[in-house]
Amino acid sequence: MGEQREDLQRIVSTLANKKDEIVNFIDILKQTIRNVQVNSSNVFRELDKEFDALHSVLDEMKESMANTIQQERTEKIQALNNQLGQCSSALESSEELLECATTILNIKNPMEFSKAARQIKDRPFSVTITACPAFRICLKPTISDNMSHLMVDFTLERHVLQALKFLPVPKVPEINTAACLVADNCVTVAWKMPEEDSRVDHFVLEYKKTDYDGLARVKDEQPWEVIDYVKDYVYTLSGLKFDKKYMTVRVQACNKALAGDYSDPVTLETKAFVFGLDDTSSHLNLKVEENYVEWDPTGGKGQEKAKGKENKGSGQYPVLKSNKRSGASPKRTSASRSAAKGCRDRFTGESYTVLGDTAIESGEHYWEATAQKDCKSYSVGVTYRNLGKFDQLGKTNSSWCIHINNWLQSTLSAKHNNKSKTLDLPITDRIGVYCNFDGGQLMFYNANSMELLYAFKTKFTQPLLPGFMVWCGGLSVSTCLQVPSVVKAFQKSVNGLNSSTCSLYSVPVMPIESSHC
Repeated sequence: MGEQREDLQRIVSTLANKKDEIVNFIDILKQTIRNVQVNSSNVFRELDKEFDALHSVLDEMKESMANTIQQERTEKIQALNNQLGQCSSALESSEELLECATTILNIKNPMEFSKAARQIKDRPFSVTITACPAFRICLKPTISDNMSHLMVDFTLERHVLQALKFLPVPKVPEINTAACLVADNCVTVAWKMPEEDSRVDHFVLEYKKTDYDGLARVKDEQPWEVIDYVKDYVYTLSGLKFDKKYMTVRVQACNKALAGDYSDPVTLETKAFVFGLDDTSSHLNLKVEENYVEWDPTGGKGQEKAKGKENKGSGQYPVLKSNKRSGASPKRTSASRSAAKGCRDRFTGESYTVLGDTAIESGEHYWEATAQKDCKSYSVGVTYRNLGKFDQLGKTNSSWCIHINNWLQSTLSAKHNNKSKTLDLPITDRIGVYCNFDGGQLMFYNANSMELLYAFKTKFTQPLLPGFMVWCGGLSVSTCLQVPSVVKAFQKSVNGLNSSTCSLYSVPVMPIESSHC
C-alpha cells in the first residue's frame, strides 16, 4: 500500500510538472505567434518603404532626364528658328533684287539702261547682285534634329530589378591571423570575407579573456565582450589589462537585416606579468588596498596586537583583489601565494616596504608604479626573498631600486648594495620597471616618456619579488602589462652592441655613495 501511494505521488508530481511545462510552452507558442504577426507587419512596412524609396529615385531621375530633353529641344528649336529668320530675310532681299533686275533688263534704250543701273547705290549692278545675302547664307541646318542620344535603355536595370530577392545571410568572415597583432596591451584583429559582398553593412567583434590555449572552455567561461558596428575589416582593442594568458576573438558580418554566423574563434596569446601586493608583508604603517599602497602614520599603534593576531592566524592568507585599474585579477593557487610570500615577517622600523605576491623566476616582465602628488619619498625596485624586515630597498646586495625623494629638494637616484648614484634627470611620478631575469637586466623607465632612467646588469641567482617603499604618500601599482614595444626595440639594439658598448648603460657595481631614505 505504501509503495503504491509513493508511486502514485511520483506520477502525480510528474504530471503536475508536465502540466506546468505544457502551460509554459503554450504561452511561448502564443507569444511566438504574436511575434510573427508583429515582425511580418514590420517587414511589410519596410518593403513598402524600400519600394517607395525606389519609386522616388526613379521619379527624380525621370524629372532630371525630362528637363535635359526639354532644355536641348528648346536650344535646338531656337537655333533653327534663328537660321530660318536669316533665310527668310535673304529670300526677301533676293526677290526685291530679282524684280529690280528684271525691270532693268526690259529697258531697250541703252542710255536709259545705263542710267537705271547706276541708280542702284551708285555701284555696278553686278556687284550689288552678288552682295545679296542669298549668296552668303549657309543652306544646311546648323543643328541636327537627332534626339536619340537622349534615349534611355532600362534593359539591364530591368533584369536587376527582376532578379531582386530577399537579403541573403552574410557569409562567415575569416580572421586573418597573420595580420593580427598583440603589442603594448593592445590587440589588433583583422579579418576578410570569403567573397566580396557589397550588402555587408558592418561587423560585430566579440572577445573574451581565457587561460586556455584554444577554444574557451565552458567551465569558468568569461562572457563575451561585444564591439558592435565595426565598419572596417580591422579593429584595435586598446587600454587592455592582460590578466589572462590568452584572448579568444570571433567576428560576424551583418547586413541591413540579418547577421551571419560567427567566424571560427581564434586564440591570441596575451602574456603579461600579473601580481598583487602582499599585504601580509607590508609595514604596519602602510595601508594596502588591492594594488594601491599608502603610508599611514597611525597604522603602527597597536602593532603588537596586530602581530599577535597574525601569529594566531598564521598560514591564513587573504585572497588578493584585482588591480584597481584592471578589472578581475587572475586566480592564484594557495601554493603559489605561499611560495611567493615565503611566510615572512612584516617589515618594521623605518623600512616602509611592501612586496609583490608573485616571484619572477624566468622570462621578461614589465610593470609600473605611479606616485600620488603628495608622496614625499618612495622607491620602486626588486629584491630577493631574503630582504630583512628592517632592510630598505637598495641598501642590501640583494635588492635594486630607483628612489625618488621629494622632501625639501627633489632627487632621483639608483640604489644597490647600500650604494647610490644620483641621476641628473627630470623627476617623474610614473616609473616603469623592465626585468629580464635570464639576461640579468633590470631597467627603470620614465613611463610617461619611456626615457631610460637607469639600468643594472647582473646575474640573478634567486627568484625576484617586486618591492615598493612609500613614505608620506601613496603608490598605485599597475600590473597585467606587456613589455612595451619601445623597450623591446631598445633591447634588440643593445643586444646587437659589443660588450664594451654595453658597459655604457650597464652598472654591475655602483659607485660608493651613502644614502638614507
